[in-house]
Amino acid sequence: MKGDRFYAVVRGIGRFWLWFFFKDIDVVRADLVPASGPVLLCINHPNNLIDSLLVGGVLPRKVHYLATAALFRNPLVARFLAACGAIPVYRKQDDPGKMDRNADAFAACFRALEGGRLVGIYPEGTTHSESRVQRIRTGAARIALDYQAAGRGAPLVLIPVGITFEARKAFRGHVRVSFGEAIPLGAYAATYRDEPAKAVEALTTTIQWAMEAEILHVGRPERQELIRAVDEIYRSDLVRELQEERGLGTRQIDPLRLSRAIADAAAHFEERDPERVAQLWVAVQKYRAMLAAYRVRDQAVRARAQRPPARARLRRSWEASIGLPFFAYGLVVNGLPYLLPRWIARRTARKETDYATTRLLASIVAFPLFWAVEIWIVWRLLGPAWAAGFALSLPLSGLLAYRYLGGVGRLRNQLRFGVLSLTHRQSATRLLAERQALVAELERAKDDYLAATRGSSF
Repeated sequence: MKGDRFYAVVRGIGRFWLWFFFKDIDVVRADLVPASGPVLLCINHPNNLIDSLLVGGVLPRKVHYLATAALFRNPLVARFLAACGAIPVYRKQDDPGKMDRNADAFAACFRALEGGRLVGIYPEGTTHSESRVQRIRTGAARIALDYQAAGRGAPLVLIPVGITFEARKAFRGHVRVSFGEAIPLGAYAATYRDEPAKAVEALTTTIQWAMEAEILHVGRPERQELIRAVDEIYRSDLVRELQEERGLGTRQIDPLRLSRAIADAAAHFEERDPERVAQLWVAVQKYRAMLAAYRVRDQAVRARAQRPPARARLRRSWEASIGLPFFAYGLVVNGLPYLLPRWIARRTARKETDYATTRLLASIVAFPLFWAVEIWIVWRLLGPAWAAGFALSLPLSGLLAYRYLGGVGRLRNQLRFGVLSLTHRQSATRLLAERQALVAELERAKDDYLAATRGSSF
Protein backbone atom coordinates (compact mmCIF):
# COMPACT_ATOMS: atom_id res chain seq x y z
CA MET A 1 0.00 0.00 0.00
CA LYS A 2 1.11 3.54 -0.75
CA GLY A 3 0.61 4.70 2.86
CA ASP A 4 2.69 1.80 4.15
CA ARG A 5 5.54 2.68 1.77
CA PHE A 6 5.50 6.28 2.97
CA TYR A 7 5.50 5.06 6.59
CA ALA A 8 8.47 2.78 5.80
CA VAL A 9 10.45 5.76 4.46
CA VAL A 10 9.60 7.87 7.50
CA ARG A 11 10.47 4.97 9.80
CA GLY A 12 13.84 4.49 8.08
CA ILE A 13 14.71 8.16 8.50
CA GLY A 14 13.53 8.06 12.10
CA ARG A 15 15.67 5.00 12.88
CA PHE A 16 18.79 6.79 11.63
CA TRP A 17 18.13 9.81 13.84
CA LEU A 18 17.33 7.61 16.83
CA TRP A 19 20.67 5.86 16.30
CA PHE A 20 22.37 9.24 16.10
CA PHE A 21 20.48 10.82 19.01
CA PHE A 22 20.67 7.94 21.52
CA LYS A 23 23.75 6.06 22.64
CA ASP A 24 21.84 2.90 23.41
CA ILE A 25 18.27 1.72 22.81
CA ASP A 26 17.57 -1.41 24.84
CA VAL A 27 14.65 -3.32 23.33
CA VAL A 28 13.10 -5.94 25.61
CA ARG A 29 10.77 -8.72 24.42
CA ALA A 30 9.70 -7.06 21.16
CA ASP A 31 9.04 -10.60 19.90
CA LEU A 32 5.91 -10.64 22.08
CA VAL A 33 4.23 -8.40 19.50
CA PRO A 34 2.62 -10.70 16.90
CA ALA A 35 3.87 -10.35 13.33
CA SER A 36 0.30 -10.12 12.06
CA GLY A 37 -3.26 -9.68 13.28
CA PRO A 38 -4.94 -6.99 15.38
CA VAL A 39 -2.78 -5.61 18.20
CA LEU A 40 -3.38 -2.77 20.68
CA LEU A 41 -0.23 -1.32 22.29
CA CYS A 42 -0.75 0.54 25.58
CA ILE A 43 2.29 2.81 25.97
CA ASN A 44 3.41 5.15 28.74
CA HIS A 45 4.24 8.68 27.59
CA PRO A 46 7.40 10.22 29.14
CA ASN A 47 8.90 12.08 26.17
CA ASN A 48 6.39 13.43 23.67
CA LEU A 49 6.96 12.61 19.95
CA ILE A 50 10.13 10.62 20.69
CA ASP A 51 8.00 7.90 22.31
CA SER A 52 6.22 7.24 19.00
CA LEU A 53 9.48 7.29 17.05
CA LEU A 54 11.00 4.74 19.45
CA VAL A 55 8.14 2.25 19.41
CA GLY A 56 7.69 2.62 15.64
CA GLY A 57 11.44 2.31 15.14
CA VAL A 58 11.86 -0.96 17.05
CA LEU A 59 8.83 -2.71 15.55
CA PRO A 60 8.78 -3.83 11.91
CA ARG A 61 4.99 -3.41 11.69
CA LYS A 62 3.26 -0.12 10.97
CA VAL A 63 1.86 1.49 14.11
CA HIS A 64 -1.35 3.55 13.86
CA TYR A 65 -1.01 5.97 16.78
CA LEU A 66 -3.89 7.75 18.44
CA ALA A 67 -2.66 11.37 18.53
CA THR A 68 -4.20 14.48 20.03
CA ALA A 69 -6.31 16.36 17.49
CA ALA A 70 -4.42 19.55 18.38
CA LEU A 71 -1.57 18.25 16.22
CA PHE A 72 -3.89 18.13 13.20
CA ARG A 73 -4.73 21.84 13.24
CA ASN A 74 -1.86 22.67 10.89
CA PRO A 75 -2.83 21.42 7.40
CA LEU A 76 0.69 20.27 6.47
CA VAL A 77 1.21 18.44 9.77
CA ALA A 78 -2.27 16.93 9.45
CA ARG A 79 -1.47 15.54 5.99
CA PHE A 80 1.82 14.12 7.23
CA LEU A 81 0.23 12.46 10.27
CA ALA A 82 -2.61 11.07 8.19
CA ALA A 83 -0.10 9.65 5.68
CA CYS A 84 1.66 7.94 8.62
CA GLY A 85 -1.63 6.39 9.73
CA ALA A 86 -2.21 8.50 12.85
CA ILE A 87 -5.76 8.74 14.22
CA PRO A 88 -6.88 12.08 15.78
CA VAL A 89 -8.34 11.99 19.30
CA TYR A 90 -10.07 14.99 20.85
CA ARG A 91 -9.08 15.76 24.43
CA LYS A 92 -11.26 17.85 26.71
CA GLN A 93 -8.40 20.23 27.57
CA ASP A 94 -7.71 20.90 23.87
CA ASP A 95 -11.12 20.80 22.17
CA PRO A 96 -13.93 20.70 24.76
CA GLY A 97 -16.56 21.40 22.10
CA LYS A 98 -15.47 18.56 19.82
CA MET A 99 -15.54 15.58 22.16
CA ASP A 100 -18.39 14.04 20.16
CA ARG A 101 -15.95 13.50 17.29
CA ASN A 102 -14.16 10.80 19.30
CA ALA A 103 -16.80 8.40 17.99
CA ASP A 104 -15.02 8.77 14.64
CA ALA A 105 -11.68 8.03 16.34
CA PHE A 106 -13.07 4.83 17.85
CA ALA A 107 -14.51 3.84 14.49
CA ALA A 108 -11.11 4.41 12.85
CA CYS A 109 -9.48 2.22 15.51
CA PHE A 110 -11.99 -0.56 14.90
CA ARG A 111 -11.42 -0.40 11.13
CA ALA A 112 -7.65 -0.64 11.65
CA LEU A 113 -7.99 -3.56 14.07
CA GLU A 114 -10.51 -5.36 11.88
CA GLY A 115 -7.98 -5.03 9.06
CA GLY A 116 -5.38 -6.82 11.19
CA ARG A 117 -3.48 -3.63 11.96
CA LEU A 118 -1.46 -2.51 14.98
CA VAL A 119 -2.78 0.47 16.97
CA GLY A 120 -0.76 2.38 19.57
CA ILE A 121 -2.45 4.34 22.36
CA TYR A 122 -1.12 6.42 25.26
CA PRO A 123 -3.69 5.66 28.00
CA GLU A 124 -2.33 8.33 30.35
CA GLY A 125 -3.73 10.91 27.95
CA THR A 126 -0.77 13.29 28.18
CA THR A 127 3.00 13.33 28.32
CA HIS A 128 4.65 13.94 31.70
CA SER A 129 8.06 13.90 33.41
CA GLU A 130 7.24 11.78 36.46
CA SER A 131 8.91 8.40 37.06
CA ARG A 132 5.61 6.55 37.14
CA VAL A 133 2.54 5.72 35.12
CA GLN A 134 -0.14 8.27 35.89
CA ARG A 135 -3.68 7.03 36.43
CA ILE A 136 -4.71 5.93 32.94
CA ARG A 137 -7.96 6.72 31.14
CA THR A 138 -10.53 4.08 30.21
CA GLY A 139 -10.17 4.56 26.44
CA ALA A 140 -7.82 1.61 25.85
CA ALA A 141 -10.08 -0.78 27.78
CA ARG A 142 -13.20 0.44 25.97
CA ILE A 143 -11.56 0.04 22.57
CA ALA A 144 -10.41 -3.48 23.42
CA LEU A 145 -13.74 -4.63 24.86
CA ASP A 146 -15.87 -2.97 22.18
CA TYR A 147 -13.77 -4.67 19.52
CA GLN A 148 -14.03 -8.06 21.23
CA ALA A 149 -17.79 -7.64 21.68
CA ALA A 150 -18.28 -6.82 17.98
CA GLY A 151 -16.64 -10.12 16.98
CA ARG A 152 -15.95 -8.92 13.43
CA GLY A 153 -12.27 -9.84 13.25
CA ALA A 154 -9.49 -11.98 14.68
CA PRO A 155 -9.04 -11.92 18.48
CA LEU A 156 -7.28 -8.80 19.75
CA VAL A 157 -3.84 -8.95 21.38
CA LEU A 158 -3.32 -6.22 24.01
CA ILE A 159 0.35 -5.53 24.84
CA PRO A 160 1.59 -3.17 27.61
CA VAL A 161 4.67 -1.14 26.65
CA GLY A 162 7.04 0.76 28.93
CA ILE A 163 9.54 3.42 27.86
CA THR A 164 12.20 4.48 30.36
CA PHE A 165 14.82 7.19 29.77
CA GLU A 166 17.95 7.27 31.89
CA ALA A 167 18.22 11.01 31.22
CA ARG A 168 15.23 12.37 29.31
CA LYS A 169 16.89 15.56 28.03
CA ALA A 170 20.38 14.19 27.34
CA PHE A 171 21.87 13.80 23.89
CA ARG A 172 23.42 10.32 23.47
CA GLY A 173 21.49 9.01 26.46
CA HIS A 174 20.16 5.53 27.22
CA VAL A 175 16.56 4.45 26.71
CA ARG A 176 14.71 1.19 27.26
CA VAL A 177 11.61 0.03 25.36
CA SER A 178 10.04 -2.95 27.11
CA PHE A 179 7.10 -5.03 25.87
CA GLY A 180 5.04 -7.05 28.34
CA GLU A 181 3.05 -10.26 28.07
CA ALA A 182 -0.30 -9.96 26.34
CA ILE A 183 -3.20 -9.28 28.72
CA PRO A 184 -5.89 -12.01 28.42
CA LEU A 185 -9.20 -10.41 27.51
CA GLY A 186 -11.58 -13.38 27.78
CA ALA A 187 -12.77 -12.87 31.36
CA TYR A 188 -13.23 -9.12 30.88
CA ALA A 189 -15.13 -9.65 27.62
CA ALA A 190 -17.49 -12.07 29.37
CA THR A 191 -18.21 -9.55 32.14
CA TYR A 192 -18.56 -6.75 29.57
CA ARG A 193 -21.74 -8.28 28.14
CA ASP A 194 -23.61 -7.87 31.42
CA GLU A 195 -21.67 -5.20 33.35
CA PRO A 196 -19.74 -3.06 30.87
CA ALA A 197 -18.69 -0.36 33.36
CA LYS A 198 -17.30 -2.94 35.79
CA ALA A 199 -15.39 -4.75 33.03
CA VAL A 200 -13.92 -1.49 31.67
CA GLU A 201 -12.78 -0.43 35.14
CA ALA A 202 -11.23 -3.83 35.91
CA LEU A 203 -9.38 -4.01 32.59
CA THR A 204 -8.15 -0.42 32.99
CA THR A 205 -6.64 -1.34 36.36
CA THR A 206 -4.98 -4.42 34.87
CA ILE A 207 -3.51 -2.35 32.03
CA GLN A 208 -2.24 0.16 34.61
CA TRP A 209 -0.41 -2.54 36.58
CA ALA A 210 0.98 -4.14 33.42
CA MET A 211 2.38 -0.83 32.18
CA GLU A 212 3.91 -0.09 35.59
CA ALA A 213 5.71 -3.45 35.47
CA GLU A 214 7.55 -2.42 32.30
CA ILE A 215 9.12 0.82 33.64
CA LEU A 216 10.86 2.25 36.66
CA HIS A 217 7.66 3.11 38.53
CA VAL A 218 7.84 5.30 41.64
CA GLY A 219 4.47 5.16 43.34
CA ARG A 220 5.00 8.22 45.55
CA PRO A 221 5.95 11.29 43.50
CA GLU A 222 7.38 13.05 46.58
CA ARG A 223 10.09 10.35 46.78
CA GLN A 224 11.16 10.68 43.14
CA GLU A 225 13.98 13.07 43.92
CA LEU A 226 15.35 10.85 46.71
CA ILE A 227 15.37 7.77 44.48
CA ARG A 228 16.97 9.73 41.65
CA ALA A 229 19.68 11.05 44.01
CA VAL A 230 20.40 7.61 45.49
CA ASP A 231 20.54 6.17 41.98
CA GLU A 232 23.10 8.79 40.90
CA ILE A 233 25.26 8.37 44.01
CA TYR A 234 25.05 4.64 44.66
CA ARG A 235 24.41 2.82 41.39
CA SER A 236 28.07 2.91 40.32
CA ASP A 237 28.96 1.16 43.60
CA LEU A 238 26.38 -1.53 42.87
CA VAL A 239 27.75 -1.96 39.35
CA ARG A 240 31.30 -2.30 40.67
CA GLU A 241 30.12 -4.82 43.26
CA LEU A 242 28.41 -6.94 40.60
CA GLN A 243 31.51 -6.80 38.42
CA GLU A 244 33.85 -7.81 41.23
CA GLU A 245 31.70 -10.41 43.02
CA ARG A 246 29.88 -12.00 40.10
CA GLY A 247 32.32 -11.31 37.27
CA LEU A 248 29.71 -9.56 35.14
CA GLY A 249 30.64 -7.29 32.26
CA THR A 250 29.18 -3.82 31.88
CA ARG A 251 26.76 -4.94 29.15
CA GLN A 252 25.53 -7.82 31.32
CA ILE A 253 24.29 -5.45 34.01
CA ASP A 254 20.82 -4.00 33.54
CA PRO A 255 20.86 -0.41 34.88
CA LEU A 256 17.04 -0.25 34.92
CA ARG A 257 16.91 -3.34 37.13
CA LEU A 258 19.28 -1.67 39.58
CA SER A 259 17.21 1.52 39.56
CA ARG A 260 14.03 -0.50 40.08
CA ALA A 261 15.66 -2.36 43.00
CA ILE A 262 16.55 0.99 44.59
CA ALA A 263 12.94 2.17 44.16
CA ASP A 264 11.61 -1.09 45.64
CA ALA A 265 13.95 -0.77 48.62
CA ALA A 266 12.82 2.83 49.17
CA ALA A 267 9.17 1.73 49.11
CA HIS A 268 9.99 -1.08 51.57
CA PHE A 269 11.55 1.28 54.12
CA GLU A 270 8.90 3.94 53.50
CA GLU A 271 6.30 1.48 54.71
CA ARG A 272 8.27 -0.09 57.59
CA ASP A 273 10.75 2.56 58.73
CA PRO A 274 9.80 6.00 57.35
CA GLU A 275 12.10 7.72 59.85
CA ARG A 276 15.08 6.00 58.27
CA VAL A 277 14.02 7.25 54.84
CA ALA A 278 13.64 10.78 56.20
CA GLN A 279 17.12 10.67 57.77
CA LEU A 280 18.61 9.38 54.53
CA TRP A 281 16.97 12.23 52.60
CA VAL A 282 18.49 14.74 55.06
CA ALA A 283 21.93 13.17 54.52
CA VAL A 284 21.52 13.26 50.74
CA GLN A 285 20.44 16.91 50.81
CA LYS A 286 23.39 17.82 53.03
CA TYR A 287 25.86 16.14 50.65
CA ARG A 288 24.31 17.74 47.57
CA ALA A 289 24.37 21.15 49.25
CA MET A 290 28.11 20.72 49.89
CA LEU A 291 28.65 19.77 46.25
CA ALA A 292 26.82 22.91 45.15
CA ALA A 293 28.70 25.11 47.64
CA TYR A 294 32.10 23.90 46.42
CA ARG A 295 30.96 23.74 42.76
CA VAL A 296 32.03 20.16 42.21
CA ARG A 297 30.10 17.08 41.11
CA ASP A 298 29.63 13.71 42.72
CA GLN A 299 31.43 12.06 39.81
CA ALA A 300 34.65 13.88 40.76
CA VAL A 301 34.35 12.97 44.45
CA ARG A 302 33.60 9.37 43.53
CA ALA A 303 36.59 9.27 41.19
CA ARG A 304 38.87 10.42 44.02
CA ALA A 305 37.40 7.92 46.47
CA GLN A 306 37.68 5.08 43.92
CA ARG A 307 40.94 6.07 42.29
CA PRO A 308 41.48 3.81 39.26
CA PRO A 309 44.72 1.82 38.92
CA ALA A 310 47.73 3.40 37.23
CA ARG A 311 47.25 1.23 34.13
CA ALA A 312 43.71 2.56 33.59
CA ARG A 313 44.86 6.16 34.09
CA LEU A 314 47.67 5.64 31.57
CA ARG A 315 45.25 4.17 29.02
CA ARG A 316 42.90 7.14 29.39
CA SER A 317 45.78 9.59 28.96
CA TRP A 318 46.89 7.78 25.81
CA GLU A 319 43.32 7.76 24.42
CA ALA A 320 42.99 11.48 25.20
CA SER A 321 46.21 12.27 23.32
CA ILE A 322 45.32 10.16 20.28
CA GLY A 323 41.73 11.39 20.20
CA LEU A 324 42.50 15.13 20.36
CA PRO A 325 42.89 15.65 16.56
CA PHE A 326 39.67 13.69 15.88
CA PHE A 327 37.87 15.74 18.52
CA ALA A 328 39.09 18.99 16.94
CA TYR A 329 37.93 17.86 13.48
CA GLY A 330 34.52 16.69 14.75
CA LEU A 331 34.07 19.92 16.70
CA VAL A 332 34.78 22.11 13.66
CA VAL A 333 32.43 20.29 11.26
CA ASN A 334 29.64 19.48 13.75
CA GLY A 335 29.82 22.20 16.40
CA LEU A 336 27.19 24.57 14.99
CA PRO A 337 24.54 21.95 14.08
CA TYR A 338 25.01 20.46 17.56
CA LEU A 339 24.77 23.72 19.51
CA LEU A 340 21.97 25.39 17.51
CA PRO A 341 19.25 22.75 18.22
CA ARG A 342 20.22 22.75 21.91
CA TRP A 343 19.86 26.53 22.01
CA ILE A 344 16.49 26.37 20.23
CA ALA A 345 15.21 23.68 22.60
CA ARG A 346 16.24 25.68 25.66
CA ARG A 347 14.52 28.78 24.35
CA THR A 348 11.31 27.27 23.01
CA ALA A 349 10.50 24.06 24.95
CA ARG A 350 7.58 24.89 27.25
CA LYS A 351 8.10 21.89 29.53
CA GLU A 352 10.66 19.20 30.21
CA THR A 353 8.91 16.60 28.06
CA ASP A 354 9.07 18.94 25.04
CA TYR A 355 12.83 19.55 25.25
CA ALA A 356 14.15 16.35 23.66
CA THR A 357 11.50 16.36 20.92
CA THR A 358 12.24 19.98 20.05
CA ARG A 359 15.95 19.30 20.01
CA LEU A 360 15.57 16.19 17.87
CA LEU A 361 13.34 17.93 15.31
CA ALA A 362 15.72 20.91 15.17
CA SER A 363 18.64 18.49 14.72
CA ILE A 364 16.87 16.73 11.85
CA VAL A 365 16.81 20.11 10.07
CA ALA A 366 20.13 21.57 11.27
CA PHE A 367 22.50 18.67 10.68
CA PRO A 368 21.50 17.92 7.05
CA LEU A 369 21.46 21.65 6.26
CA PHE A 370 24.91 22.34 7.67
CA TRP A 371 26.30 19.08 6.32
CA ALA A 372 24.98 19.85 2.83
CA VAL A 373 26.64 23.28 2.85
CA GLU A 374 29.95 21.81 4.09
CA ILE A 375 29.88 18.96 1.54
CA TRP A 376 29.17 21.48 -1.24
CA ILE A 377 32.17 23.59 -0.14
CA VAL A 378 34.48 20.54 -0.13
CA TRP A 379 33.09 19.49 -3.52
CA ARG A 380 33.87 22.89 -4.98
CA LEU A 381 37.35 23.05 -3.48
CA LEU A 382 38.57 19.44 -3.75
CA GLY A 383 36.24 17.52 -6.04
CA PRO A 384 33.64 14.74 -5.73
CA ALA A 385 35.91 12.01 -4.29
CA TRP A 386 36.96 14.18 -1.35
CA ALA A 387 33.36 15.32 -0.89
CA ALA A 388 32.15 11.71 -0.67
CA GLY A 389 34.78 10.82 1.94
CA PHE A 390 34.00 13.99 3.87
CA ALA A 391 30.27 13.16 3.85
CA LEU A 392 30.95 9.70 5.32
CA SER A 393 33.10 11.21 8.07
CA LEU A 394 30.49 13.70 9.30
CA PRO A 395 28.19 11.58 11.54
CA LEU A 396 31.02 9.41 12.90
CA SER A 397 33.27 12.37 13.67
CA GLY A 398 30.36 14.04 15.45
CA LEU A 399 29.78 11.02 17.69
CA LEU A 400 33.51 10.68 18.44
CA ALA A 401 33.76 14.38 19.28
CA TYR A 402 30.77 14.15 21.62
CA ARG A 403 32.26 11.16 23.42
CA TYR A 404 35.58 12.97 23.77
CA LEU A 405 33.75 16.05 25.04
CA GLY A 406 32.19 13.93 27.79
CA GLY A 407 35.66 12.82 28.84
CA VAL A 408 36.83 16.42 28.87
CA GLY A 409 33.89 17.32 31.12
CA ARG A 410 34.77 14.55 33.58
CA LEU A 411 38.42 15.62 33.57
CA ARG A 412 37.43 19.24 34.21
CA ASN A 413 35.33 18.20 37.20
CA GLN A 414 38.16 16.10 38.59
CA LEU A 415 40.63 18.96 38.14
CA ARG A 416 38.24 21.28 39.97
CA PHE A 417 38.10 18.84 42.87
CA GLY A 418 41.88 18.54 42.73
CA VAL A 419 42.21 22.32 43.05
CA LEU A 420 39.80 22.22 45.98
CA SER A 421 41.97 19.54 47.63
CA LEU A 422 45.04 21.80 47.29
CA THR A 423 43.44 25.09 48.32
CA HIS A 424 40.81 23.90 50.84
CA ARG A 425 42.00 20.51 51.98
CA GLN A 426 39.58 20.30 54.90
CA SER A 427 36.60 20.97 52.63
CA ALA A 428 37.68 18.25 50.19
CA THR A 429 38.20 15.84 53.09
CA ARG A 430 34.72 16.65 54.42
CA LEU A 431 33.19 15.94 51.02
CA LEU A 432 34.94 12.59 50.81
CA ALA A 433 33.89 11.74 54.36
CA GLU A 434 30.27 12.72 53.72
CA ARG A 435 30.12 10.58 50.61
CA GLN A 436 31.72 7.60 52.32
CA ALA A 437 29.28 7.89 55.24
CA LEU A 438 26.35 8.14 52.83
CA VAL A 439 27.48 5.10 50.83
CA ALA A 440 28.05 3.16 54.09
CA GLU A 441 24.48 3.93 55.17
CA LEU A 442 23.19 2.84 51.76
CA GLU A 443 25.19 -0.40 52.09
CA ARG A 444 23.58 -1.08 55.48
CA ALA A 445 20.15 -0.34 54.04
CA LYS A 446 20.82 -2.69 51.13
CA ASP A 447 21.88 -5.52 53.47
CA ASP A 448 18.83 -4.96 55.72
CA TYR A 449 16.51 -4.90 52.70
CA LEU A 450 17.93 -8.13 51.26
CA ALA A 451 17.74 -9.81 54.66
CA ALA A 452 14.12 -8.72 55.14
CA THR A 453 12.89 -9.63 51.67
CA ARG A 454 15.14 -12.66 51.11
CA GLY A 455 14.05 -13.30 47.52
CA SER A 456 14.98 -9.79 46.37
CA SER A 457 18.28 -8.94 44.73
CA PHE A 458 20.24 -6.03 43.32
